[in-house]
Amino acid sequence: MIEDKNIGSTLEDFLQGEGQLEEARQIAAKRLLGWQLQEAMKNLHINKVEMAKRMQTSRSQLDRLLDPDNDKVRLDTLNRAAAVLGKRIKLELVENQGEPAPAQSADLQIPPRTAERLDA
Repeated sequence: MIEDKNIGSTLEDFLQGEGQLEEARQIAAKRLLGWQLQEAMKNLHINKVEMAKRMQTSRSQLDRLLDPDNDKVRLDTLNRAAAVLGKRIKLELVENQGEPAPAQSADLQIPPRTAERLDA
């Protein structure tokens, strides 16, 4: 009989064991945000051309914002999109619930110019 170490575990347990939990969370958050923006646009009958115009940006910039595979999103762009839709962005820090910090966070280096601004 073949034993599967993942039987009875959650998807989060599996992803954490594979070292992919944080990446999966980031992808899910970006997809959810893009979906929420598109739903709000649909509810307000705003197409992409009009949305980009109201945001004072290009259509290609809006496409990047709505692209679930593009994780390079700036907060100011998100805020402009939300404002056009009569909404706001809500970010919050939450407890990690006993999960170890992602490995890459240990390697976080603040560029010198940023560090100077933080010290000021």
